[in-house]
Amino acid sequence: MDELKIFIGGQWRCGGGHQMQSLFPADGSANARLHAASLDDLEEAIACAQEAWRAPAWRNSLPHLRARILHKVADLIESRVDELAKMQSRDNGKPLAEARGLVMSAAGTARYFAAACELLEGELPTPRQADLLTLSQYEPLGVVAAITPWNSPIASEMQKVAPAIAAGNAVILKPAEATPLMALELARIFEQAGLPPGLLSVLPGKGSVIGDALARHPKVRKISFTGSTTTGRHLAHVAAEKLIPASLELGGKSPTIVLEDADIELAARGICHGIFSSGGQACIAGSRLFVHEQVYAPLMARLLELTRGLRLGHPFTEGTHVGPLISDQHRQSVLDYVALAKREGGRVLCGGEIPADPALASGSYFQPTIIEGLSNGARVCQEEIFGPVLVAMPFSDEAELIREANRSVYGLAAGIWTRDTARALRLSEQLEVGTVWINTYKTFSISAPFGGFKESGLGREKGIQGLKVWMQQKSIFLATGNSVNHWCD
Repeated sequence: MDELKIFIGGQWRCGGGHQMQSLFPADGSANARLHAASLDDLEEAIACAQEAWRAPAWRNSLPHLRARILHKVADLIESRVDELAKMQSRDNGKPLAEARGLVMSAAGTARYFAAACELLEGELPTPRQADLLTLSQYEPLGVVAAITPWNSPIASEMQKVAPAIAAGNAVILKPAEATPLMALELARIFEQAGLPPGLLSVLPGKGSVIGDALARHPKVRKISFTGSTTTGRHLAHVAAEKLIPASLELGGKSPTIVLEDADIELAARGICHGIFSSGGQACIAGSRLFVHEQVYAPLMARLLELTRGLRLGHPFTEGTHVGPLISDQHRQSVLDYVALAKREGGRVLCGGEIPADPALASGSYFQPTIIEGLSNGARVCQEEIFGPVLVAMPFSDEAELIREANRSVYGLAAGIWTRDTARALRLSEQLEVGTVWINTYKTFSISAPFGGFKESGLGREKGIQGLKVWMQQKSIFLATGNSVNHWCD
């Protein structure tokens, strides 16, 4: 078990806060121990960040110089894919195949924002009066806060840090308390890539202590948070009080819709991946399944067959589909929701229990679960479980389907399975969500903006828009003539 240091203003050192551990969810063993950041550490990190982003060498650096650092970051990540994937897997229990995908995604994110910062242009708005030139340019915000979740650390962290650095800011990164490993390793990678000291600090610790103090700090000029809606609502209040921007990617209870003309095999496989990959620990998990009554029986038969065939096991075992949940505490929460579903009248078609396999007894494993017999108004259909639990509901009327799909406080994502593209696009326009997948699910592009409607969040990540949210726009008016202002006459 390693003793880790935290990263403050370009220096590796022991944090001043309480001792914490990184645990491997597969067996409960300790990955590493470290001391969390203290409030004094936070003050020092922000002071260093304030100085670093204002330094002429950084503030006046040309975009291609910032891009060079990000390309180097991507090179370093790609040179260590297997090692980083194993570290990611130890951090939160994801199967290695998923972890490798997240590592490569992080490298791609760095490259995308390297290119984006070089291509970002100012504007020349057309003036409405003669002898006047109007310029508009984008500038960094300054010191910014990035607060990330435990379910996909390396990808979530890079989606915040890369554009923030590309935009010219200094970043204070607060990873989830349960998963500090990847954030600290990313700091080492950025350091090796030549990022000037002070532009990135990583402060592990409790969200209620370090995260809250970071968000409230008067020198922090933006909050970017991915996590629960409850915490996001609190941070939105903090940002409002400070009059600073906030990007919030929050919870979800995403509907997946199977129309009567859908390809059953394609839909069943996509649904299975959409809810059970990552052990259902994803804000975009397709946890509410609406199936047209004409195909309900064959679709459910195939989906149950696929689900029962999923390999639940150790994340380091090649071929594992579903690894452990993040902790025993979280597993108990999922188990409680299954018990609630039964009390509400639901029938558990498969799963719903802690596996009996002795080889899995020391980890936080939970069986992939499918439930039917509930209405969309049931609590397990309205509250985010964040685990491998799918509730299936038949429908017959399209108008009713849309009402029920939208009957949720969340609006993050949705899936549609049909051979009728025009119908799918029409339904997409009626769904109150930020992302719609048609005949696919959980596929991404770093160039496409991502975020939610309603209580699923504010703002967008990814794409050119995901770079601009880390900047502020300034307009400059230049008089090109010698006209005298006669107001004082």
